[in-house]
Amino acid sequence: MLSTSLYVLAGLATWGSDIGTIAQSIITDDTVFYGQSPPVYPSPNGTGLGDWADSYEKARALVAQLTLEEKGHSVTFFTSWNRELAHKRAVGMAGEFRAKGVHIALGPVVGPLGRIASSGRNWEGFSNDPYLCGALAADTIKGIQSHFIANEQETNRNPEGNVTAVSSNIDDKTMHELYLWPFQDAVKAGTVNIMCSYNRINNSYGCANSKTQNGLLKTELGFQGFVVSDWWAQHSGVTTALAGLDMTMPFASPYWSSNLTQAVKNGSVPETRLDDMATRIIATWYKLGQDEGFPEIGKGMPYDLSQPHQRVIAKSPKNKDVLLQGAVESHVLLKNTNNALPLKSPKLLSLFGYSAKSFDTYTPGGGGWNGGSQALAPSDLIRNGDDILHTQIAANGTLISGGGSGANMPAYVSSPAAALSQRAYEDDTSLWWDFHSGNPQVDQSSDACIVVGNAFASEGFDRPGLHDDFTDALINNVASQCHNTIVVFHNAGVRLVDQFIDHPNVTALIFAHLPGQDSGRALTSILYGDVNPSGKLPYSVPRNESDYGPLQNATLPDGIYELFPQSDFTEGIYIDYRAFDAKNITPRYEFGFGLSYTTFNYSDLQISKDENADTSEYPSKPIVEGGQEDLWDVVAKVSATVANSGEVEGAEVAQLYVGIPNGPVKQLRGFSKPVLAPGESAVVDFELTRRDLSTWDVVAQKWLLQKGDYGIFVGSSSRTLPLTGTLSI
Repeated sequence: MLSTSLYVLAGLATWGSDIGTIAQSIITDDTVFYGQSPPVYPSPNGTGLGDWADSYEKARALVAQLTLEEKGHSVTFFTSWNRELAHKRAVGMAGEFRAKGVHIALGPVVGPLGRIASSGRNWEGFSNDPYLCGALAADTIKGIQSHFIANEQETNRNPEGNVTAVSSNIDDKTMHELYLWPFQDAVKAGTVNIMCSYNRINNSYGCANSKTQNGLLKTELGFQGFVVSDWWAQHSGVTTALAGLDMTMPFASPYWSSNLTQAVKNGSVPETRLDDMATRIIATWYKLGQDEGFPEIGKGMPYDLSQPHQRVIAKSPKNKDVLLQGAVESHVLLKNTNNALPLKSPKLLSLFGYSAKSFDTYTPGGGGWNGGSQALAPSDLIRNGDDILHTQIAANGTLISGGGSGANMPAYVSSPAAALSQRAYEDDTSLWWDFHSGNPQVDQSSDACIVVGNAFASEGFDRPGLHDDFTDALINNVASQCHNTIVVFHNAGVRLVDQFIDHPNVTALIFAHLPGQDSGRALTSILYGDVNPSGKLPYSVPRNESDYGPLQNATLPDGIYELFPQSDFTEGIYIDYRAFDAKNITPRYEFGFGLSYTTFNYSDLQISKDENADTSEYPSKPIVEGGQEDLWDVVAKVSATVANSGEVEGAEVAQLYVGIPNGPVKQLRGFSKPVLAPGESAVVDFELTRRDLSTWDVVAQKWLLQKGDYGIFVGSSSRTLPLTGTLSI
């Protein structure tokens, strides 16, 4: 088996602008921030809960035989809304990782949650909603066997010169109800490894934060695995050891190794803490069965592929269908005026846009595509004065992945141009194309004009905006000459569309997101109606960037915090659709929205409370992996009937939202995706647990199940909810 690594976000106690009253000039000493993240010591030892018992017994026996020096060195070392698909994808990934001798897959990522709309790393997560993110992460973890809290922006995530990493300042309620939520699902699903992040959390570095690691993760959630640092995210030795860090990466740290051994000898670090580090790591090794029959470490994974190396082809033919299905279901149909799609036996198509073609070069040495970053040729066609627009679009070919360490290197690429050319050959269709011009010539007799653009994002920097003038102008220029203009975006996150969406000749819009190597094949199958689109937005698309308010862009060093940038999460749990609901802002396309080539009807809402369920205010059972055991007890059940009232087969994501007293108007608490033939109906069932219905009590430090009426809403998106009812507790 393979380990997953989860990324921990961060933060616990808001402190607002109190510091501003203390200092009127630039703060140069971090002691002013001491105490903002409550200390939690000592680091709890792993206990071997549940199915960890045998692994812990073996690990403790082995650790007991190690010398002090040996112990020290051992610790140095998706839009588809489809749970089953997430699991199948993870199983395939696990096989590929194992074939390469990889013990730990650094994923899935469940943070950022998309708090900052322009964050360069939003594309690596599953959704802007904690419930959807946690549900898909849990199925991914189960399939494979990821960063720990509040890494919500790329700007200033690391120290730069005299400027520290940005601090994510999060209050206790927001931490539990929003940012910790998907990690709780991950721990319950059995993740064995969680990664601490680069940023500071309430002014304590993520890998040295005892509240998040010792308090939240290892105590409250009962996490039995080990905590590993992100690459070079460790900034101290004794502090990180005491705060719960178990392994530092990428290799021997100057803070640990012999220094950690010395810290134990001089009493700075208890030997029991060192024992627990080693035990957690070795128990994971045993639990995943990696002590027997595991391939050579890093087999076929040279640092430089252009140099001689052992070749290991890890892909499996049995995963091809899963990859294609994932690509297809990542496409979200957002506009389809007059049934412009699917295409109806076109005789002439025109294809435009830089993201329609394959990238120009694809070699181990770099070129057009290297680790997710794309070269900008031809740069002279995409300029704004003297500035090249290189951070908003990937201009050198179809965008199949975001950039940075989470980017993938495909075995092949099916571009939209290649797939449409093949379909033109098969159907005897004529095809025009222009991949470079911003104002191309258009044959106005075209049955349809397809414009393919993209929105690039990458680890390491945040997006400068949520749209680009070049692509918007390209779309409008084509639409002014073509009566049936279909727009497709390969987008690594939110992409604004109000600059062109109301043009009368823009008849259809598809967000393809990051479809991977089957990009063109998946798109063509949807354009021609070979498959019915079923994707739903995992975020909201606003009309203007200003709709996000201060959450549009990352926090920068400023004022008295020039050396210690502060990102105050004063919006609390109100991000994305929760914020738009609270502020009565109407988005262009709401969270959970997506069209189909058929239609669906909802009926027969049923709500029943489990009469045997314990509905006392607070949970009382002991902690298991994921938190107190009775948090997962089912309190109520909801069902509804979904019917396909159209003429073609289709899949519909039925969504359940709950209005919790004294909380947001509604929060996602369930989804189901039945596939229905024309005229067919299905009953979708949802279970609501104590946790689903609870809020975090900051005084009692427990999940509170309130007495009162809970709104129940079922429908096709966060704003199309035809079925409503009430659950009384």
